[in-house]
Amino acid sequence: MTRVRLSVAERRGELLRATIEQIEARGAAAVRISDVASALGVSNALVLYHFSTKERLVAAAFAHAAEGDLAQLRKLLGRRTTALRRLRAAVRWYAPTGPAKGWRLWIEGWSMALREPALRELVGDLDRQWKAALTEVIREGVSAGEFRCPDPAGAALRLTALLDGLAVQMTSYGAGVPRSRALAWVDEALARELGVEHQALTTTAAP
Repeated sequence: MTRVRLSVAERRGELLRATIEQIEARGAAAVRISDVASALGVSNALVLYHFSTKERLVAAAFAHAAEGDLAQLRKLLGRRTTALRRLRAAVRWYAPTGPAKGWRLWIEGWSMALREPALRELVGDLDRQWKAALTEVIREGVSAGEFRCPDPAGAALRLTALLDGLAVQMTSYGAGVPRSRALAWVDEALARELGVEHQALTTTAAP
């Protein structure tokens, strides 16, 4: 059967998505060019034509995943509703129990970033953008009188640290934390950081 001819952008996107899947399945260190090529039924040479080395392919895959995550975050935080609703929707999406995919990928990224300066810069930039986006919406909510938060940047850091920590526990260690309990902890932390009653958060800010 004749393969459909793809544009350069389409082919690169296909290769990056396949690489992400392979990283999640095998781990970044174990992924080979041949694994990505085999998953798509293409040659190693084709993969190397678009990404000259495995290191560049893996770095580009993480960048591709980061762009997708940030686009979804901006979509959630850009909705025409209250800051409280937007924050809760974003936090619950980002939580390891939510619909966001890729926690295994990002844990791999954190590990590789310890040894790869380019990846460390990418992961650090993603982290800064997440915190900045949450901080901005928290400030909007404070200005609108929706809630109280004397330190929006600190609140964003503490919330993301909680979510990252839960992700490591639940993804890497298989910690026996029920989904309902993890979500309750996330809601409690959000309510505490914003100075609102937990009941108000769950009844008026439901996603």
